[in-house]
Amino acid sequence: MINTIDKIDPVEFPEVVEVWEASVRATHHFLKEEDILFFKPLILKEYLKAVDLACIRNQSGKILGFMGVAEGNLEMLFIHPDARGKGIGKTLTQHAIRQMQVTKVDVNEDNGQAIGFYEHMGFQTVGRSELDGAGKPYPLLHMALKATH
Repeated sequence: MINTIDKIDPVEFPEVVEVWEASVRATHHFLKEEDILFFKPLILKEYLKAVDLACIRNQSGKILGFMGVAEGNLEMLFIHPDARGKGIGKTLTQHAIRQMQVTKVDVNEDNGQAIGFYEHMGFQTVGRSELDGAGKPYPLLHMALKATH
């Protein structure tokens, strides 16, 4: 599979939210249903507009995974569950680091798979917050790229 980075048009935001929701339901088991319903319209109406978006598509143009970057932070990285394990997250993260100057990411403390993935990608935990960015009681780990010499 060739993973080519592509732009996302705002008319595709509903498709992006579908990928987000499928990914969250497959990986964020600590979230309650009301939290998913709380975040879904925020993702669609606010969060996607606040970041530089990029995605990887299948041959027919369907979005398999996407990321959002703002001010050196990888703000979002979500892969459709059917496309996990195919290098999409790795390709997007490497692009974010090399082309978009990403050096930081916040990860839900309860998302062990994501923490392991980011550690594998060269990030290390440098801090922790009790609440997530929306003030909800989901602790975040603040991760930064390890210094390379």
